[in-house]
Amino acid sequence: MSSFHMFLIAILAAVVASFLGRRKAQAIGRASGGGGDPRSRMPALPGHYGAFLALCTGGPAFVMACIWPTISDTFVMRAVLASPVAKTLPAAEIDREAIIGEARGLADGTIEAAFNPASYELVKPITAAIQHFNLIGFILTLVLVLAGFAAGYLCIRRDFRARDRVETIVMVCLMAASLVALVTTFGIVASLLFETSLFFRQVPVTEFLFGTHWSPTTDIVPGQTNGFGAVPLFWGTVFIGAIIAMIIAIPIGVLTAIYLTQYARPTVRKWLKPTLEVLAGIPTVVYGYFAALTLGPAVREFALMLGMENPTSESALSAGLVMGVMIIPLISSMSDDSIAAVPASMRDGALALGATKSETVRKVLVPAALPGIVGGILLAVSRAIGETMIVVMAAGMAANLSANPFASVTTVTTQIVQLLTGDQEFDSAKTLSAFALGLVLFIVTLILNVIALSIVKRYREAYE
Repeated sequence: MSSFHMFLIAILAAVVASFLGRRKAQAIGRASGGGGDPRSRMPALPGHYGAFLALCTGGPAFVMACIWPTISDTFVMRAVLASPVAKTLPAAEIDREAIIGEARGLADGTIEAAFNPASYELVKPITAAIQHFNLIGFILTLVLVLAGFAAGYLCIRRDFRARDRVETIVMVCLMAASLVALVTTFGIVASLLFETSLFFRQVPVTEFLFGTHWSPTTDIVPGQTNGFGAVPLFWGTVFIGAIIAMIIAIPIGVLTAIYLTQYARPTVRKWLKPTLEVLAGIPTVVYGYFAALTLGPAVREFALMLGMENPTSESALSAGLVMGVMIIPLISSMSDDSIAAVPASMRDGALALGATKSETVRKVLVPAALPGIVGGILLAVSRAIGETMIVVMAAGMAANLSANPFASVTTVTTQIVQLLTGDQEFDSAKTLSAFALGLVLFIVTLILNVIALSIVKRYREAYE
């Protein structure tokens, strides 16, 4: 009995309980009134009683189906390790877990052959343990279904307000769902702070924040510079995402929004706006391929025309140009909404005073919509500085502190990927530095988002 069957039992039991709850509520209504419409003699509709009984019956079983796979895995592991066959397993935990993992793959059919011969001896104990605890899960699910149904069925009486109970249960579920994002955020921040604190115990904060040489190593020499200066990474992130990309995205995005809202005919806007927003749905890896295979060589040829010696196809310019094109829809959409939200009376008043359409746009609409436009730009910047794939494929991995757009540079996100890729020692300063970079990027992005949202909020309050 797998978790899928447990979910199926919970759903089927809830459907049956809903039908029986409605029937009982209708019967109580008819008995209490002696005929007529039973809904007029009950505190809630029959559907509310059916929903209440369905929640009581299927809710606990559904929760059990969600948490039982994790619980059963722990019990299965303990049962396997307690079996006589497990006494021959290696003492090293990583080797033991690898063998057990192969045995579980053989047991459930996900793999056909194992690398370690000891895995075949564990297939039978693992299969027996899985079947045993699946049966226990099935029995617990049935017990919860029957207990929930009995408790809910007995609650349905003449004076029972099922609607209030259902709304309370739904509200609690919605609050729990809303807390997921909050708990996830706190978990991310806590993990970053913990790992970053371990990193700063080995590397001084001043070296990390103000050092200009980035070449992280696993061996730390106290009192010396160990290559953890992150200034080149910070500069590369700003140079690509906040300078080059914004030089491309801001003018094109804002001018596109002005054209769509003020000059384009309805038929043109109908087709052009969705076409522009298609750019937002293109995967970043596609942008990266375009930058690496098409734009990168073109930028290199342009650098040769300017007389540069040995230019590379990996450059900040190629990555920034493609990233700017990628975030054009974000700036255009926010600017479009901001300009469209400006009251029509302001535009009509300017035109009535003799201003041309271009003067109205420059002196009335854009200044009035400027807070919303700036908010969209800040959101676009936070999106750009968190981009990884385009930089990996187009800008390279070299941590250079250079303002030359034709030079190869790297960013914070690219280095995080490089540091955490492959088999790494998570207690070394080299790996822990990725968490310090992540914390800095998280703080910067959070500040940009807060500023952008506050600007947009003030703008909306002014014109709603």
